[in-house]
Amino acid sequence: MEPALIWQTLIIFVAATLLLRISGRRTISQMTIPQTVMMIAIGTLLIQPVSGKGLWTTFGIAGILVISLILTEYIQFKFDPVETAISGKALVVIENGILNEKNLKKLRLPVDKLEQRLRQVGVTSHKDVQYATIESNGQLGYNLRPEKQPATKEDIQNLLQALQSRQTSLPKEGTTHNIFQEVVSEGEANHVPKYLQ
Repeated sequence: MEPALIWQTLIIFVAATLLLRISGRRTISQMTIPQTVMMIAIGTLLIQPVSGKGLWTTFGIAGILVISLILTEYIQFKFDPVETAISGKALVVIENGILNEKNLKKLRLPVDKLEQRLRQVGVTSHKDVQYATIESNGQLGYNLRPEKQPATKEDIQNLLQALQSRQTSLPKEGTTHNIFQEVVSEGEANHVPKYLQ
């Protein structure tokens, strides 16, 4: 394999990473049709310099790309600033129920698209959200405000314990008069006045 092809492949890898980073944080399922067409076109254009060089050359170049990807992921794993530079960081788009317009503009994410993502996870209003972020992989992360969070099993158990402790503080069944108990024991009700018996 020619040394020029190795350098071309590495340059293609770097250029593709930069182009994909610049194009935005969207997974394939989140891309619109024009974005998908653009990504395919970029992929086709990037590989043009090394196309038509034969089967083994193509496999070698694919191997170099895979090694480059693994090396890049390893460097990101070891060095946080490199990870931030290549993959980016999560950006807050909702804070205490208020939209962060600055970060929405930075992400080029219209409010309608953010609301679409919120609806897909069952959130009916951005005001119900404590924090929402667009992660570096394009996914939505969110945390509901405390009063809007669903009850957990622990919450329900705590509520049941509170109810049970309240019931134990109420008068017990035997301490109040039970008219059925009077019939069973064939006794007289001592709480009833004599003139009504």
